[in-house]
Amino acid sequence: MKTTQQHLSIADIRDDLIFLKNGGGALVLQTSAVNFGLLSDREQIAIISAFAQLLNSLSFSIQIVIHSERLNISSYLGLLDQAQKVQTNPLLSKMIGSYREFIQATIKENDVLDKKFYIVIPLFKLELGLSGSKQSLDQKIKTVLFPRRDQLIKQLNRVGLRATQLTTDKLIALFFDIYNGEEAELQAPQSVKLNEPRVSQVPNPPSTVQTTSQPPSPPTSQVASPPQISQPSKVHPFVVEELEE
Repeated sequence: MKTTQQHLSIADIRDDLIFLKNGGGALVLQTSAVNFGLLSDREQIAIISAFAQLLNSLSFSIQIVIHSERLNISSYLGLLDQAQKVQTNPLLSKMIGSYREFIQATIKENDVLDKKFYIVIPLFKLELGLSGSKQSLDQKIKTVLFPRRDQLIKQLNRVGLRATQLTTDKLIALFFDIYNGEEAELQAPQSVKLNEPRVSQVPNPPSTVQTTSQPPSPPTSQVASPPQISQPSKVHPFVVEELEE
């Protein structure tokens, strides 16, 4: 039986680069996003013009990748239940319950997706020509890709986008998530962290004020993965905090 590695064109991932089996290489940038629909007409025209200049300035090919991932927030709902039980303030307990109902209704009607945007800068074997040893080939790939990376990052800044190069660990985690995302989601729910509630200062506080800290997050099971891969836990943007008076 053939393994997944035999079907992939990736030979190795090191030095923040992807080395292909055919002798080429690639570099991956993760970029931020712009809510284009909320911009004014003048701002939209400026972004379109800057993006057109970006494409016209390139002398090499790029690939734009949008990776969508469905988030599992069942563990987050469980933490909300725990926070509501230990909360001694009736008003805050009621607010946590209303917030939990809102989140549960939202995920029933819509899928909660996490979208990430990447730009791949490939380097084909024909562009490298003949190379002697493996070390000289690797050095030639770095010499060609790094100036292209710097040029693309500068052009993206003109569009209003921030781009960062993925490191070796992030590249491994990305490809592992692409090929094992559904299996990892079924085996280990994603852990969610809640911020500690803040206690507001009252001008004339009662004689005793009792505050309860949030219980620690329950342990999650580990996902069986290759030795060199470690899948980071994902923190959801939902935060429960006490309101300041």
